Amino acid sequence: MSNPDGAATHNGDAGPSATAFTPPAYVENPTPALGFGVSSITRRWKREELLNQGSLIARGFAFLLSLLSFIITASNKHGDWRNFDNYEEYRYLLAIAILSTLYTGIQALIHVNALWNVKQILNQRISAMVDFVGDQVMSYLLISSVSAAIPLTNRMREGQDNAFTDSSASAISMSFFAFLTLAISAVVSGYKLSTQSYI
Repeated sequence: MSNPDGAATHNGDAGPSATAFTPPAYVENPTPALGFGVSSITRRWKREELLNQGSLIARGFAFLLSLLSFIITASNKHGDWRNFDNYEEYRYLLAIAILSTLYTGIQALIHVNALWNVKQILNQRISAMVDFVGDQVMSYLLISSVSAAIPLTNRMREGQDNAFTDSSASAISMSFFAFLTLAISAVVSGYKLSTQSYI
């Protein structure tokens, strides 16, 4: 078919040939992934720092309570039968209080050193294992000494309540609270041990 000017047209031609449009390939921006990784590492560091501080505070309280139990028991001498060293239960209470004072004091110093110095005395994995086992053993010894001394003190207080029995009850209370704080520390130590990598 021709137009009046004689120029031939083709029905299929609609003008200049159109090039096919290809949408640009989507390229993921690596920045969000990098930001997520940095934030997760930062959160982990903050969590570890919080756990270390909580463990230090628990051991500090356990040290003070154990020291009080040691001092009260050792000074509980009022003459005659009212001397702590006449009773095996109170001698055991004193011995465990001394052990707990030494253990918690050394552990507190180690944790203070770890918080203030980059270089640690022990490997992180070994330190977590020592903390967990030590807290477990010391907690058991404390509660066993308390359990041994309570029945004797109760029998004495039924017959006569005096300064000796009051001091004994105070020492037992200090050891029991030391047990509670070390039990909390053992939970924290167990969590820290479970998060260690063994690969």
